[in-house]
Amino acid sequence: MEHQEQSAERNAHRGAVTRDQPGAFKVAAVQAAPVFLDRDATVEKGCGLIAEAAAAGAKLAVFPETWVSGYPVWTNADSRWNYRPSKQLYAQFYRNAVEIPSPAVERLCEAAERHSMTVVVGINERSPTGTIYNSMLFIDSDGTLLGTHRKLVPTYHERMVWGRGDGSTLSVFDSSVGRLGGLVCWEHWMPLARYTLYAQGEQVHAAVWPSAPETFLLSCRAMAFEGKVFVVAAASYLTRSMLPADFPLAKEMEVFPEQLCLGGSAIIGPDARYLAGPVYDCETIIYAEIDLGRIPEEKELLDVAGHYARPDVFSLEVNRRRMEPLKFAEF
Repeated sequence: MEHQEQSAERNAHRGAVTRDQPGAFKVAAVQAAPVFLDRDATVEKGCGLIAEAAAAGAKLAVFPETWVSGYPVWTNADSRWNYRPSKQLYAQFYRNAVEIPSPAVERLCEAAERHSMTVVVGINERSPTGTIYNSMLFIDSDGTLLGTHRKLVPTYHERMVWGRGDGSTLSVFDSSVGRLGGLVCWEHWMPLARYTLYAQGEQVHAAVWPSAPETFLLSCRAMAFEGKVFVVAAASYLTRSMLPADFPLAKEMEVFPEQLCLGGSAIIGPDARYLAGPVYDCETIIYAEIDLGRIPEEKELLDVAGHYARPDVFSLEVNRRRMEPLKFAEF
C-alpha cells in the first residue's frame, strides 16, 4: 500500500501523461557531437543541451547512439589481431564508458530533474568484467532512472567492441511523456523486437543512430506507421577533426572522409509523415509538437498488437531473464 501511495504521489507530482490521458507537448532530437572519448566533458555538454531544449519548451530530449562518449567510428579502420594501438584505444574507450549507477548517471538525472525534462541518451555502458554494451538510459522528468536498454546484437564490425544485450532490457516505461521505449540502430530491422515494444503499449519511441541516412529513416517511418507511435530519431554529427589529438589510430583513420557521422535526425508521426527533419551536416536540435491523442485515431484501422493481431495463429515469447555469466547455487 505504501508503495502504491508513493507511486500515485510521484505521478501526480510529475503530471504523468498516460494512455487514458493523452496530451500534446514538444519533443527534441539532439544532433550533436560528443566530446569524443571524454565521458565527463560529454556529460557536461549534455546537461547544457538539456537546458537548451528545456528553454525551447521541450518535454523530451533524445540523444544519439552511444553519445557518451562516442560511437566507435574506428572499427572499420583496423582489425589486426593483437595490434597494440587498437588495444590502447579499447582501454581508453572502456575508461570513458559509463557505469550504472555512477556520478555520470547521477549528473544526467540531476539535469533532467532541474529542467523537468524526460531524457533518453545513448551510452557506452561499462560492465565490471571488462565488456562494454551499447546501451540507452531512460530518465524521467523528476530525475528517476526508469531503466536501460542494451542493444541485442552489435552489427558486423561493432562486435569488436560491444557485447550482446538480452531480453531483460527490452522494455517500455511509464514516463511523464507517456509510454516510452527505444531501440538502437539496426534493432529497428528486428521485427520481433519492434513487436515486443508495440505489445507493451509504446506511444513514444526513441530511435538512436550514429548517422541516419535515408534507408535508416525508412525503418523509423515504417515503425511509426506499423506501431502507430511517434518516433524521435536522434543521430550524431562528428568529423575527424573532432577526434582527440592523441587518437591511437589517427594514421589508419586518414583514409576516412572528414565527416564520420552525418546526422539525419528527424521526428515522425504515427502516419509515417515527418514532423521535423531530417537534418544533415551540422550540430543542431530539432523540435516538433506531438499529440498522443492522435495514436488512437490512427489505430482505428491498424493495431498490430491488438485488433490486427491473430494470437490464435501467431504468438511471441520473450525471454526476460538477465543473462548473467555467473550464478551461485545456494545450499
